Amino acid sequence: MSDYYTDREYGARPRSSGVVESRLWAGLVSLIHTRVDDGSFGFRFPAACSDEGRMAYGVDQRAFANMLEAEVPWIEWPLHRETVPETPVVLDLLEFCALAVGQPIAGSYHSFFQHTHLSWDRPAGLARFVAEVNRLFSRNGLAFEINAEGKARRLLPAHVGQTLATANFCTGDAEADALLEDARRRFLAPNVEDRRDALEKLWDAFERIKTLEPGANKRVSADLLLDRAARPGSKLRQVLADEAEALTRVGNAHRIRHSEVDQESLETTGQVDFLFGRLFAFIHLVLVSSGRLG
Repeated sequence: MSDYYTDREYGARPRSSGVVESRLWAGLVSLIHTRVDDGSFGFRFPAACSDEGRMAYGVDQRAFANMLEAEVPWIEWPLHRETVPETPVVLDLLEFCALAVGQPIAGSYHSFFQHTHLSWDRPAGLARFVAEVNRLFSRNGLAFEINAEGKARRLLPAHVGQTLATANFCTGDAEADALLEDARRRFLAPNVEDRRDALEKLWDAFERIKTLEPGANKRVSADLLLDRAARPGSKLRQVLADEAEALTRVGNAHRIRHSEVDQESLETTGQVDFLFGRLFAFIHLVLVSSGRLG
């Protein structure tokens, strides 16, 4: 990770951006071209010496480009810093590069062709590539990272991150569990539309959870759930009742679960993340309080 002066003195930049902007893209282009030039991607795409023995000495750029354009068809090689792809495409590109990278190790020098034969240390090369990409992500405030296996993943907002990642849904209702798990999986996805779908699934789970306690109707069942979360008659119990009603109004007024003409659409990913975090915090409390979260 980065250890620049501003990080040490003022703290790392918040990882809140969901979009690869032009400055970050230019840095990633430079990083990838550098790894082509130094032979790192020869681990998967070795250029073979034409002399007897066919020892590798670098990167077969044609093979690299052909496979890249086939596996990530929205990318054209060579990369151009002026044209910034959609963020999920950039993440695909980085995963492709992670699959191909290794740390080049110099072997014998071939004087006739004036090149050095190479071998590759896969773990070292992958670790270096991941660290370099994540440094760029961190310095530019991107809410993604590349993990040790070379896979991209979205960093969760701090207010939901740990509880969402570790929650074990066991509500006693298979459909509610499935909705909650689907919401978690989609919310972790890089694609903005997946996160909108996650919010819809979470709202569906919210409505179903209201019926988990025994009762003559949804209102009675929901009140019993809230009684478990806070003492009946207490000020906090009233706060939770108000919050449940407010969340219901939000769901009815916005295009989350339904698409009536009088409903407003959410305009930004920040709004999606905010509402997901707010609703998940409420659901988490009532599930923990009623013994429905492992």
